Amino acid sequence: MVHIKKGELTQEEKELLEVIGKGTVQEAGTLLSSKNVHVNCLDENGMTPLMHAAYKGKLDMCKLLLRHGADVNCHQHEHGYTTLMFAALSGNKDITWTILEAGAETDVVNSVGRTAAQMAAFVGQHDCVTIINNFFPRERLDYYTKPQGLDKEPKLPPKLAGPLHKIITTTNLHPVKIVMLINENPLLVEEAALNKCYKVMDLICEKCMKQRDMNEVLAMKMHYISCIFQKCINFLKDGENKLVTLIKSLLKGRASDGFPVYQEKIIRESIRKFPYCEATLLQQLVRSIAPVEIVRILLTKLILSIRPNYHMLYC
Repeated sequence: MVHIKKGELTQEEKELLEVIGKGTVQEAGTLLSSKNVHVNCLDENGMTPLMHAAYKGKLDMCKLLLRHGADVNCHQHEHGYTTLMFAALSGNKDITWTILEAGAETDVVNSVGRTAAQMAAFVGQHDCVTIINNFFPRERLDYYTKPQGLDKEPKLPPKLAGPLHKIITTTNLHPVKIVMLINENPLLVEEAALNKCYKVMDLICEKCMKQRDMNEVLAMKMHYISCIFQKCINFLKDGENKLVTLIKSLLKGRASDGFPVYQEKIIRESIRKFPYCEATLLQQLVRSIAPVEIVRILLTKLILSIRPNYHMLYC
C-alpha cells in the first residue's frame, strides 16, 4: 500500500488539481494515466482530488476520479472533512448522490463533531441534507433478495428490489406520491407483492432500531412507508384499480375548508403504530401532535420530523 503524505505532490499531481478547477475531463483523464499521479494524493490541507472536484461542483470530474479508484472515504483532511461533506457543502445534489452511491459513510464526523448532513444544514444546503437523510444503499435491500439461514426462498423477490428501492429513496414522502409510485409499477400493484414489501420494510425498521448506531429517522421513515403499503393492500383486496380510489380518497378535502382529513388520519395512525415507544423521535411527534385536534394542517409534521426540520414537504 502506497503511503501518501500531505503536501508532497508531484508536478503532475499539482497540474491535476489545477485542471479539476479550470480544465476539462479529457485533460484530467490524461494526467490520471500518468505513473506520476496518485488518484488519492493529498494537498497541504489533506484534500484529495475527489474532494476538490466535489466541492467545486464538478460532477464529471467526480465520476472520472471514482472510475480511477478514488477513495470516497478518505479521512486525511486536517479538520476531518470527508468527500461527502464537501459534496454537501457545494449544494450539488447530483454529486452528493454520486458520492453516496460510491459508498460514502454518512455518520463520520469532522473536528467539530458534525456529520455531512449537519454541515449542509448549517450552510443552508437543504436539498443535500434531504438526499443524505433519505439515502438507503441498494445492497442493503438486495440482502433480502437472497435466502438467509434456513430460508428456502428470499424474503423479497429480486424483481421487486428495484421498484421498492425507488420508493425507499424518494425524498417526497407525501402519501399520495408514495401511492402513485406504487400504482405506476405493475410489479407492485399486486397484493402478494405488497405483502412481501411491507414485511421487508418492517424488518429494515427493526434493524435500524436495534443496530449499534440506532437510526430512528430511517426507522420511522420505513415504518411510515410500510403503513402506506398496508393501506394499499386493504384497497387492493376490494378489486382491481382500487389504488386510484385510494388516491382520490387521500386528495378529497373536508367540505368546510378543503383540509385532507384522510391523509392526516393515515399519518397519525402510522405514528400510533410505531412499535418502539422508547424512540426519542416518536416521543417528540406525540408531544407535538397529540394535543392538537384535526382542525389545522398538520400533514407536514411527520414529514419534517423524518427529514428533520430541514426542508418543506413539497420539493
